[in-house]
Amino acid sequence: MALLDIRDLSVRFHTHDAEVHAVNDVSLTVQPGETLGIVGESGSGKSQLAFAVMGLLARNGRAFGSVRLDGQEILNAPPKVINRVRAEKIAMIFQDPMTSLNPYMRVSDQMAEVLVLHKGLSKRAAVAESVRMLDAVRIPDAKGRVRLYPHEFSGGMRQRVMIAMALLCRPKLLIADEPTTALDVTVQAQIMTLLADLQRDLGMAMMLITHDLGVVAGSCSRVAVMYGGRIRELGPVGPVFADPAHPYTQGLLSAIPRIDTDEGELAVIPGQPPDMSRPPQGCAFRPRCAYCRDDCDNRPPLASFAPDRWRACFAPLAELRAGTESRP
Repeated sequence: MALLDIRDLSVRFHTHDAEVHAVNDVSLTVQPGETLGIVGESGSGKSQLAFAVMGLLARNGRAFGSVRLDGQEILNAPPKVINRVRAEKIAMIFQDPMTSLNPYMRVSDQMAEVLVLHKGLSKRAAVAESVRMLDAVRIPDAKGRVRLYPHEFSGGMRQRVMIAMALLCRPKLLIADEPTTALDVTVQAQIMTLLADLQRDLGMAMMLITHDLGVVAGSCSRVAVMYGGRIRELGPVGPVFADPAHPYTQGLLSAIPRIDTDEGELAVIPGQPPDMSRPPQGCAFRPRCAYCRDDCDNRPPLASFAPDRWRACFAPLAELRAGTESRP
């Protein structure tokens, strides 16, 4: 049985003059112990997908569909239920640790609060456990630094503190939303190595949300490519990157800088992402696609075309693989 089973998940945000369709009919699973990457441009729905799973949507947001964690339905669950699930089974790391950590509280107090509230530990035992977790995420002199304030840590160390806090209750699933965005390349590599080590040691699954395909290639077993709030391609990382089956995936991979070519300019995907307050009726990628056809007036379903591989596209695979720009 899948650890996380998402079925037909949609997220809507109501503003004073529009309804934003942030996530649309997304279905996917995360198996125990695996790492699933979620990639796509800003605004593709990656983070809102995670917030819906966690029960952390903004007040004007509504989620529809089904999210089952360990067989338990958690989408739109009552606060008492979702708080218990977040304490025992699922945790999340956010993009910017400085906005996620309380600047007015010592790290020891913030970490201990989690264990006192959810595990019933005494304050002293909770602080001791917090120090052990800071040691686990390789913060030097954890015992001496646990009583510092967040601003007294570097960006990379703050991210380690966030990871330690997320793992205090030993979750079965960790959602990491752009965990290395604000960090330099060297620290990014350290954080991803740390996450992989902790995942192996704790036996947890991970959903990694990122726009960095290099991070996905080095860390994930499967990848879901999102655009316009929908999954456009889903499959094992190796086959998807070696043989992309959707024009959007092709475009993302072509835009990665390479050192094995003499071309001076990076490839770009022309145009702009869709305005999801006015979602298109057909394929949302059509205005930017080199392979668009009359069929694209309709919305392509996410359909299986090979073992463990899915795509939402009407263009023949032969055209994509040949790299032609066909317009029937």
